[in-house]
Amino acid sequence: MPTGPFTRLRRGRRGPAGEELYRVRRVRGMQYFTSRQQHDDLTIVVERFPGPEQVAARTYVLVHGIGVSSRYFHPLAAELSRTGRVFLVDLPGYGAAPNPGRDVTLADHAAVLAGFLREADLRGPVIVGHSMGTQVVSLLAERYPDVTDTVVMMAPTMVPSARGPWTAIGHLLLDGTREPLAVWGISVVDYVVRCGLPYLLRQMPHMLRDRMEDRVGSHGARTLVINGDRDPIVPSDWAAELSTAHPHAEFRQVRGPHVIMHTDPVMIARHISDFVDAGERS
Repeated sequence: MPTGPFTRLRRGRRGPAGEELYRVRRVRGMQYFTSRQQHDDLTIVVERFPGPEQVAARTYVLVHGIGVSSRYFHPLAAELSRTGRVFLVDLPGYGAAPNPGRDVTLADHAAVLAGFLREADLRGPVIVGHSMGTQVVSLLAERYPDVTDTVVMMAPTMVPSARGPWTAIGHLLLDGTREPLAVWGISVVDYVVRCGLPYLLRQMPHMLRDRMEDRVGSHGARTLVINGDRDPIVPSDWAAELSTAHPHAEFRQVRGPHVIMHTDPVMIARHISDFVDAGERS
């Protein structure tokens, strides 16, 4: 039975719950464990892929975008877990994490994430954000520089010209025509059922008002920016320009729409691993 910081128990959906209260699951042949953690008044759900025992303790933490949950990361998590431990986080109010019952800012999400990293005693993890998750990750790197020195930003939102709600929704719907059916299924259930439209609508202004470009160069973490060449939400020229604001950033374009880690998880895992390898050699 797993032990450690994930074994604290409390009844109800809002408090901590250890991995022994959840059944063990598998994705692409890789086993993972689930736990629930509370940080102040906010609760997150964490999925842990242990990775192979013979591999050195490289750690990845994956942070999802608005409306959805960590489960659209499952194919990528299975690939990354071949080279290290992987932790997937459902941010407060998303996926299996309970509705917090109050407004939660991007800074709140970053603070909860920092609390999780410290409590779990994860040393030098690679923090991977997608879409709105890149905004959370960039805040984390800026405000809590002790928790990570490497970040990956996939499809970083938002391009300045798309910061109106109707423009953003239009681009999201267009991207839906380019995503595989599996992504559609995950997104519809997560948006409407698990997150819920009221909470989603409260979260959207935080994402749209945020100017990540003003802070992306102000943290010291090595940064990899990855974008799909068919992403209508985040144009690659914007993602490439964003990477130039950071003195230690690289930009890589891959084939695919917005949810690139689901359409080609093997290639994305390779880009991330290569980037981390290069940093370890330097």
